[in-house]
Amino acid sequence: MEKILIVDDEAFIRENLERILAEDGYRPISTASPEEAIQIVGEEEISLVLLDLNLGGSSGLDVLRTMREVDPEILVIIITGYGTVESAVEALKIGAYDYIKKPFKADAIHLIVKLALETQNLRRKVRHLSKDAAGINMVGTSPALLQIFQQIREVAKHETATVLVTGDSGTGKELVARAIHNLSPRSEQPFVEINCGSLPFNLLETELFGHERGAFTDAKNRKIGLFEQADSGTIFLDEIGEMDLSLQVKLLRVLEDRKIRRLGGARNIDINVRIIAATNAELKTAIEHKAFREDLYYRLNVFPIHIPPLRERREDIPHLLEHFLQRFCREFNKPMKGFSRDALDLMTRYHWPGNVRELRNVVERICIMHNVGQIESAHLPREIWGEAPQSELPFNYEIPPEGIVLDDVVGQVEKNLVAKAFRITGGNVAKTARILNVPRGTLRYKLEKYQLVFD
Repeated sequence: MEKILIVDDEAFIRENLERILAEDGYRPISTASPEEAIQIVGEEEISLVLLDLNLGGSSGLDVLRTMREVDPEILVIIITGYGTVESAVEALKIGAYDYIKKPFKADAIHLIVKLALETQNLRRKVRHLSKDAAGINMVGTSPALLQIFQQIREVAKHETATVLVTGDSGTGKELVARAIHNLSPRSEQPFVEINCGSLPFNLLETELFGHERGAFTDAKNRKIGLFEQADSGTIFLDEIGEMDLSLQVKLLRVLEDRKIRRLGGARNIDINVRIIAATNAELKTAIEHKAFREDLYYRLNVFPIHIPPLRERREDIPHLLEHFLQRFCREFNKPMKGFSRDALDLMTRYHWPGNVRELRNVVERICIMHNVGQIESAHLPREIWGEAPQSELPFNYEIPPEGIVLDDVVGQVEKNLVAKAFRITGGNVAKTARILNVPRGTLRYKLEKYQLVFD
């Protein structure tokens, strides 16, 4: 039962409000004393305060200020007479939710209290969701993804712990790195990222560590490297498996000593950064082939986070589809409201070799190409359906002189193909639909149409 505090120096007003609030199932608490009111707010769980601005010798504004010092989230509705509306407006500036003028009607109290409490409950839900998911810009509810969220939250607290994120291309390794940074004590500091496979050795070295003027032929000015730029923050080394072996030695020294030296420099520079590395390569295999240093691997793999490919967490696909559909509908001002059952079935069982990145691109392409209310199977790209065979049909059909009824022949061919596929899968509708590349609903219709029943 929600507690509502009434603060008014008129007994009649307090009694009237107590009766009105009790009718709606609330638990009213009333007092004429500003000091007692402030004490109640500090000691009890008060959902709402109804506060009179004129409390005899005390100002309701002063009481409001003190209440908000005790509980910054306290919700207060001001009760004011006709002559103190300006003070009520001042109360809103201080942080009151709303005000109501005397004399008031019971219906007005019912309504304003209901709206205020709904607002308070909504704020609490938003705070809870924000606290639970703040900084994690990833969508899904699969057990694997929920475990990753938990790992992110735990490692984020330890701002010096090195993290190694693994997973196929397009699974969201950068999102994990950003989430760790956003939830960490370093969140207000720089987040610096670089793809280690995008630059040759010499350029990557100077990008990471910087150089002094004259360090090499074209070094006309001093360059501050990314490690220095990320000082007090986070550096994200994507595709770490592509880094040259000689540069791996320097990175290992940075991990051990927390110092860097610019190219051509004469002194070491202390750095305070969290290092997050990521790779879609199997580093243990690279170690076996002498392409990656084993000692560096163990320095990076302090806190490993693995992101499974999308095909292994298919329950996340509908959530991702809806998320990106809403995003691109807003961006392109399109009216799409969702996916049909057949379209969703096709999208869910597609193997998504490009993972979340490919899914996002597919939804964006659909939103660009179409302007419909609901996305149907026909609107999906060719790769979702499967490539049509390029060779000739796997049979020869001789047309007799008297001709044929095309629909009958096509129907017989379709019936034979459906029956064969149904036998191959042992009568499994889902598998049959998959190898024929048709939605389940379409397959069921054809099974009924051709009366295909097997023992």
